[in-house]
Amino acid sequence: MLFTEEHDALRKTVRDVVEKEINPHCDEWEEAGKFPIHDLFGKLGRLGLLGIHKPEAFGGMGLDYSYNLVVAEELGTAHCGGVPLAVGVQTDMCTPALARFGSDELKREFLAPAIAGEMVGCIGVSEVGAGSDVAGMKTTARKDGDDYIINGAKMWITNSPSADFICLLANTSDDKPHKNKSLIMVPMNTPGISFSPHLNKLGMRSSETAQVFFDDVRVPQRNRIGAEGTGFMMQMVQFQEERMWGAANVIKALEHCINATIDYCRERQTFGQPLIDNQSIHFRLAELQTEVEALRALTYQACELHIQGKDVTRLASMAKLKAGRLGREVTDSCLQYWGGMGYMWDNPLSRAFRDVRLVSIGGGADEIMLGIICKLMGILPGKRKD
Repeated sequence: MLFTEEHDALRKTVRDVVEKEINPHCDEWEEAGKFPIHDLFGKLGRLGLLGIHKPEAFGGMGLDYSYNLVVAEELGTAHCGGVPLAVGVQTDMCTPALARFGSDELKREFLAPAIAGEMVGCIGVSEVGAGSDVAGMKTTARKDGDDYIINGAKMWITNSPSADFICLLANTSDDKPHKNKSLIMVPMNTPGISFSPHLNKLGMRSSETAQVFFDDVRVPQRNRIGAEGTGFMMQMVQFQEERMWGAANVIKALEHCINATIDYCRERQTFGQPLIDNQSIHFRLAELQTEVEALRALTYQACELHIQGKDVTRLASMAKLKAGRLGREVTDSCLQYWGGMGYMWDNPLSRAFRDVRLVSIGGGADEIMLGIICKLMGILPGKRKD
């Protein structure tokens, strides 16, 4: 990709925010299991960082997705994964469908304050029995006059305990699983919404995550995004930007792991020489950096085609798959070179090892990505018909 001076200026802005507003507090926020999300999002909103490629009419910058990719990549320099994840939920998971398909009324009510950092959002898709299998979800929104009555529960919902709204995928009819779903904007202070205690996660400890319950929650039908029954399609479109964001966000995080390991291996002496002088180590670090560059090239290519209006389902799925698997490979390999120090909970590599594990699960598991890629390659077996 050919980045401009504007891209570079945006990189610097994000890097400055990370260094001044995030990294000094990461250890504290990891320990607390949350961060001051409204305060931080307010700062990001005032800098315009929550609406990079959103419509200018609602407070966004109206830039193409390459600028958003730059923000995702630079947020990867944070010393924890939870805070960038929370930002990504706001910018690339719970608002793309709203920005693309929502009414102006909904955009004024939810999108504009989300871009300004005045509202925090979350995305409600996964359920206990329907994670990557979106078609299998059970939450319903039944018509009652001009309203919907929502019942069900959503699981692993990042940002939810502090969120002001949820972009909810619910079954709005008894039609086929791909035709019976709608996306509905639901204020989180609506009566009938409740939460589980914060979920005790392996990683991403600084982000708040909970189960959300809906018990006869009433919202106006005008809160639906687009036509009824088109929610599954909208969510699939929304997933593509989420997956590109996730891949881009991993790149610099993995480079940080490699560079921190290089620094440690230069300082650590074993058997009369620095660890870095062992060929098995410096060769392996060179291999890992090469793989990171390959991930960067794949992600950039997906972004370029997305900007051109091309369907990037295949490349975005590949980038997501590669990011998750490479994340596990880099953090595991680098942690090994730290020895006993790498096994300590507060070590930067052990934190990255825990955080990056989510990339192969959230937003569609590796196996889902492989199924999508196989389908687009024409090699996925058809379903049996009884």
